[in-house]
This record gives sequence, C-alpha cells and structure tokens, in this order.
Amino acid sequence: MTEDNTISVEVVYALPHEQRLMRLLVKRGTTAREALIRSGIPEEYPEVDPDTAKMGIFAQALGSRGLPPAEQYQLQPGDRVEVYRPLIADPKEARKQRAEKARRLAGKSGEP
Repeated sequence: MTEDNTISVEVVYALPHEQRLMRLLVKRGTTAREALIRSGIPEEYPEVDPDTAKMGIFAQALGSRGLPPAEQYQLQPGDRVEVYRPLIADPKEARKQRAEKARRLAGKSGEP
C-alpha cells in the first residue's frame, strides 16, 4: 500500500470511567464500520456490535442529517469515528422528572 493510498483516522469509544482511542492508517474508501472493526474495539468491548452500533463523525450522527450510514460513509483524512453507547434513559423523560422533582422541592421549602 502506498502512502498516497492511505489516510489517518481515529476511532473512539467512551465509557463513564474510560475512553478508548485508536489511531489507524486505512486505505482510501474505508467505511466507518470497517474502521470500527479494524480498531479492535468490538473484541475489547463485546457490547459494541459493528452491525448495529450507532456511530458519528465529529458529533454528526451517521445515517442522519444527510450523512450516509456507517456501512456506506467513506472516511476522509483526519476523521474521528465516534461509537455511541445506547442511552440509559430518554432525555426528554429525564428532564421531565428533574423538573417535577424541583417543583416538589420548591413547594416544600415554602411551607412553614
């Protein structure tokens, strides 16, 4: 493989207590999904399934906002593939619960 045919990219996976960042040299035309597989992250973290993992490039979700899905997105030099963990709670529901709790606490503080 010649240098003209390779690009440098990163693949990252973050957990609450650690972050894994892999720098790779890949052939031009490599997809985000292929880079995830080459990174070794799925072997290290069995919960990461390359076929179903949600991914993005610099906080732009693949498969949305006009970006192709991970199995079609061809990496560009310097791209950072981010592997997203599934959400534990729905963000809207969590906000609603926090607001409700704040209202209850505010009501109690006004009592004599």
